[in-house]
Parts: sequence; C-alpha cells; structure tokens
Amino acid sequence: MALPFQKELEKYKNIDEDELLGKLSEEELKQLENVLDDLDPESAMLPAGFRQKDQTQKAATGPFDREHLLMYLEKEALEQKDREDFVPFTGEKKGRVFIPKEKPIETRKEEKVTLDPELEEALASASDTELYDLAAVLGVHNLLNNPKFDEETANSKGGKGPVRNVVKGEKVKPIFEEPPNPTNVEVSLQQMKANDPSLQEVNLNNIKNIPIPTLKEFAKALETNTHVKKFSLAATRSNDPVAIAFADMLKVNKTLKSLNVESNFITGTGILALVEALRENDTLTEIKIDNQFVKSELKETEGKLHKKRRSFTMVAI
Repeated sequence: MALPFQKELEKYKNIDEDELLGKLSEEELKQLENVLDDLDPESAMLPAGFRQKDQTQKAATGPFDREHLLMYLEKEALEQKDREDFVPFTGEKKGRVFIPKEKPIETRKEEKVTLDPELEEALASASDTELYDLAAVLGVHNLLNNPKFDEETANSKGGKGPVRNVVKGEKVKPIFEEPPNPTNVEVSLQQMKANDPSLQEVNLNNIKNIPIPTLKEFAKALETNTHVKKFSLAATRSNDPVAIAFADMLKVNKTLKSLNVESNFITGTGILALVEALRENDTLTEIKIDNQFVKSELKETEGKLHKKRRSFTMVAI
C-alpha cells in the first residue's frame, strides 16, 4: 500500500538533474551550495576534501606536493618565535629560564714515578745500546723499530752507536687497485680476422663482459691467423664451450706458442679437451690452466703429455 506522500514523489523520478542545473545562474548555484552545506555539513559519504566548500578565489600555483608542503610548514614553525607567557597584572614571565647543565671535565693528574737514587743514576748514565737491551728484557722491544740497529752498532766504536727510529711505526705501503684492461675487444677481433702482422699478442685478462659467442669467434680467428703468438683470456668467465672451441683451434693453428685460460669456469671436460688437442699441436710451448674445477683423471693425462714432450710447460692444475 503506497503512502500519500510517496505518490507525490513519483513525478520526480524521471527529472533530468543536469538539465535543471544547466538552467541555474552562478548566484543560484552558490546559493544551492550553501543550502547543501547546511543540510549535511559532515557527510561521511563524501571525501574529506569535499566536505567543506571551496572558499578560495586564487588559481592553483602548481600540483600538490606533500613533502614540499611538510618542509615548508616545518621551516615556518622553526622561524616563528615562541609567544612569551606573562603572569597577569605583573608583567613577569612564567616559568624558569632553562640553563643546560655543564658536565664536569675530568682532569687526570699524572702520577709522578719516583725511583731509587741508584736506579736514576744508572738510567741517566746508560748508553742507547743498554737502554735498547733493557727494553727487550722488559718486553717492550716490539715498540723499538730499528732495522739498521745491528749495522750501526757494529760500525760504531765500542758498540755505542745512536739508536734511530725509536718508538716509530712503519709507514703503510698503499695498495692500488689494478687498472682496467685497456684492450679493445672488437678492434682486436677484427685485426685477428684480417691477420694483421702487427698484432702478435692479445690480452683479454679480467674483462668480464665478453660474451661467450665473441670468445668463440676469437678461437675461430686463431685457426687462420699466422701472427699471434701469445693469447690470454684469464678471468673472463669462460666455460667449457669456449675451452672446446680453443681445443679445436689448437689442432689447426701452427703459430701460437702460449695460451692462458686461468681463473675461469672450465671444468674437467673442457680442460681434458685442451690437453687432448695438444697431441696434434707441435708449436704450443706453454699453457696455463690453473685455478679450475678439474677432475683427478687429468693428472694422468698431464703425465703422459710430459713424457711425450719434455719442452712443454704446463702450470699445475
């Protein structure tokens, strides 16, 4: 059963609110805002920024920056002086003036050490050599840093030469980091492919960012190169595929005399391929494969290789 006032509200269901608001003037819209504020000033359904009407007439100076606003408010608060609170009708300030407490300075009095007259006379007349021996007996000889003591006492008359550098620490020698490898990888690769006669040594040590395919290209270029005699790729993160590529190169190359693959991630499989390839190579005289993950079976292969070629140099693996 519909109530009488509900029937009257039925005619307002299909009203276009946008059309009605579009017909209102600016003054009527402001008046409507005031009416809405009075009707529901604390509506929990509205965001906090919309619960109070906008009373500013200035245009926005920029986007909202919370951190900048907090820094500005903190700066203003620090620059503003505190309000002085006076007692009514007297003009006297309330409270007491804060005076920070001063921490007492501890003064240590040096204790005077008095010795027997005989000991004082003996120490006053003792030579530097005798004082040095006395320090050694008392266990403070480590404080006496005198590497030239023996030489000076031997050359002096009666062994009473001056003791230098007493109670003086040694200078710490600075340890400098190794400079980066200046080798240009791309230029060196192109020179090897072109068989440049001026390029006889290639050093790629400690260059960590060389891709594996590029390292394989170096091995491929060495197959036809007739001028490079020394090739180093230590600490380049090379792995077994790189070692196998250089093993294939050693079977063909007849110019290379030294190969360095130390400090890489080459396991027993890769190193065994290198050692087996040396059976077909008569020109390589030095190979460095230290600091690798090696299987015990390589020791036997290395022994056979030394029996076959005595002029060959291999670093311990």
